[in-house]
Amino acid sequence: MGMFSRMSTIVKSKMNRMLDQAEDPRETLDYSYEKQLEMLQNVKRGVVEMVTAKRRIQQQAAKVRENIERLERQARQALEADREDLARLALQRKQNALIELQGLDEQIEGMEQEQQKLAIAEQRLQAKVDAFRNKKEIIKAQYTAAQAQVRIGSALGGISEEMSDVSMAMQRAENKTDQLRAKAGAIDELVETGVLDDFGGPRDDIERELAQLSISQGVEEELAALKGTGSAATALPSGQTDIDSELDALRNRGSSQAQG
Repeated sequence: MGMFSRMSTIVKSKMNRMLDQAEDPRETLDYSYEKQLEMLQNVKRGVVEMVTAKRRIQQQAAKVRENIERLERQARQALEADREDLARLALQRKQNALIELQGLDEQIEGMEQEQQKLAIAEQRLQAKVDAFRNKKEIIKAQYTAAQAQVRIGSALGGISEEMSDVSMAMQRAENKTDQLRAKAGAIDELVETGVLDDFGGPRDDIERELAQLSISQGVEEELAALKGTGSAATALPSGQTDIDSELDALRNRGSSQAQG
């Protein structure tokens, strides 16, 4: 028994959830408003029927009054004609008519009271329906605005997710670009240092050997030039420099001018 009760509760909860998801509050409000309008129309119809019935009884009461007046005239005429028996019969009918008129008047009075009650109920219901209509429209507008906000929020959420993916893609592109730039710089540096010259094969080896020979030849030539400069300096007299030689030449020139 407990298992069936639990299953029933679960089914009811799931059904309520499904109904809640499928329910549109605006449609529910419009349906409730239509039902209230139907109730209001029924009350108004009841008031009209009450007034109609009252008028029928009033017409019937008017006929009874006319009958009472007619019976009263007949009773006078009968007395004037010395027909007391006819006068008595007319008066008896008059009394019955008076009793009937009293009942009709009571019905009319009761119906007027009911009519007033129905009129008051109609006014109150009309006020409630009007208030419900105004509130309904406000709630519908708020619900529509909330739906729009949800849609905008969802769209913004989707855009945010998409922008996040785009940002990640841009970050990956920037990282790859940096890697390619670093690789290109490394290649340029290796080319400048000659490390990548080995990729050329045997011809690059010959060129490298020739370049090394040229460097060695240049070094030898510079050393020979230095050695030549040193040997020229040692050919001069011991302790004599270029300045001393120039001074001697000036002295010899001066003595020659004095003798002349």
